[in-house]
Amino acid sequence: MTLPSNGSAAPVSEFLLNCFPNFQSWQHWLSLPLSLLFLLAMGANATLLTTIQLEASLHQPLYYLLSLLSLLDIVLCLTVILKVLAIFWFGLWSISFPACFLQMFIMNSFLPMESYMFMVMAYDRYEAICHPLRYPSIITNQFVAKASVFNVVRNALFTAPIPILTSLLHYYGKNVIENCICANLSVSRLSCDNFTLNRIYQFVAGWTLLGSDFILIFLSYTFILRAVLRFKVKGAAMKAGKKVPMDILILFNVLHHLSPPLKQEFQKLLQRGL
Repeated sequence: MTLPSNGSAAPVSEFLLNCFPNFQSWQHWLSLPLSLLFLLAMGANATLLTTIQLEASLHQPLYYLLSLLSLLDIVLCLTVILKVLAIFWFGLWSISFPACFLQMFIMNSFLPMESYMFMVMAYDRYEAICHPLRYPSIITNQFVAKASVFNVVRNALFTAPIPILTSLLHYYGKNVIENCICANLSVSRLSCDNFTLNRIYQFVAGWTLLGSDFILIFLSYTFILRAVLRFKVKGAAMKAGKKVPMDILILFNVLHHLSPPLKQEFQKLLQRGL
């Protein structure tokens, strides 16, 4: 499909996503691995949610956190990958003005939400290992509910200005986004206005949210490792040793955003470690 030129000066009512412009002839082939990854991600997350729902022994705060993490993955997959597949399969390049900024909001808010969930899971492991006696009284279902509400409010307040500021810019003529998604900077470059404020705010918000989460995660695992190294009783050390690999897996999840199939293996390790 040939995309329209950016040369006209008409007001923009929709955008066109120019996904992989140098590989348009290969798009049907590129859609095959992407489709498999989409099905794998949806199937793995659905399996995880169903297992936690049906297995009464998994009705615990840590597994509720895993469920919320899977829900975030599902929303991100439906928001991003489905649109990319629609472009590859049916040539649906266009995306409406409101839909574009809604996608931008979801992308900018749900990724920090995942980061926050990893941080809460790291805190959960910190309490379980460093303060096992008080763990049941601190990490409760009410704690998970409050953490989830705070997660939504925090990220909504910090990330909502990004699509709002971008939508307030003036767009004339140029409407071809050189990206597969409505990323803030990709869209802002099409405007006729100065978007320096957008870039600065996204940079500050991103480092504030993700940076603070990473620092707290790092501190949690520093305390965990220090507590493990201080164990002098062999039996206590062996017991802690069962939990350390599980905690390292959570940290790797934060750093590398592991795929959902690995999260299933992570769940098995959780069952063996707790």
